Amino acid sequence: MSEQPETLLEFPCNFPLKIMGKADDSLAQAVLAVVTKHAPDFDGATMEMRASSGGNYVSLTCTVVATSKPQLDALYMELTSHPLVKVVL
Repeated sequence: MSEQPETLLEFPCNFPLKIMGKADDSLAQAVLAVVTKHAPDFDGATMEMRASSGGNYVSLTCTVVATSKPQLDALYMELTSHPLVKVVL
């Protein structure tokens, strides 16, 4: 009987994170700080930003090179606990 893998991902892999939060000047910097802490090779210039139609929210897409499930778990935990972040997909 074989063990089920903990994740279907094969590491390392490119993994897009979509972060949504309040439109705030410090949101992108805060997200960049968290992402580069867990994925030091992430290039902030590749971060995509899109404002909501009402302009109250912003979505940021950061594609990181994921090296492990614990790395992704830590990224999600820290991003979702940030006060400016509403949702991480």
